[in-house]
Amino acid sequence: MTGLSERSHLLHGTVNLDTHIQDVVATLEGENLRDVTLVGHSYGGMVITGAADRAPDRVRCLVYLDAVVPAHGDSCWSLVSDQERRWYVDVDETGCASRVLPIFDARATSHPIASLLQPLRLTGDLGHIERRDYVYAAGWADQSPFTTTYQKLSADPGWTTHALPGGHNLMRDNPDELAAILDRAASH
Repeated sequence: MTGLSERSHLLHGTVNLDTHIQDVVATLEGENLRDVTLVGHSYGGMVITGAADRAPDRVRCLVYLDAVVPAHGDSCWSLVSDQERRWYVDVDETGCASRVLPIFDARATSHPIASLLQPLRLTGDLGHIERRDYVYAAGWADQSPFTTTYQKLSADPGWTTHALPGGHNLMRDNPDELAAILDRAASH
C-alpha cells in the first residue's frame, strides 16, 4: 500500500485510509480479479472492509487476522485503546507517520498517521460477502487489544473464528496453521 513497505518512498501527509482502500481496489480491477478472499492484518481490517464495500462484485470472503473489524464511521483511532493511541501520535521525523513499534518485524516501516485517524466510509452493506473469518492471536505477551472483538465474533453465527497460539505477528509465529486457515477460507 502507498507509503508502506516497498512503497514507503511514496509516503506523504495525504496518504490515508481511502488511499489504501483504493490501492486494493485498483489491484482487483487492474488484474480483473473476481471471487477474491481478502486478508487484513491489524489495521488491514479497515482496508479489506472498505475494499469489499467498494468492489462488491470482486470480493467473496474476508479474513481478519488479529485485526480491527470496523463499521461505517469507525477509525482505528476510535477502535483502539489509549495505549495504542499513544503509539499513533508518536510520529517519526516526517511528521506524517507513526513510528515502528519494537514488537514489529524488522522490515516494518512507519505508518501513515492519516490512515489511522480517518473514519471508514461505507457506501453499502457487506451482505454479498459469503464468508467472514476472524483469526485471533492467543499468545500476546500482554493483554491483546483484540480479545473483545474475538469473543463477540465467536458468538456470532455469521463468523468463523479461530484462536492460534502466537503473538500479533501470526505470519511469523504460526505460519503453518495460519496458512491452513487461509486455504480453507479461500476454498469455501
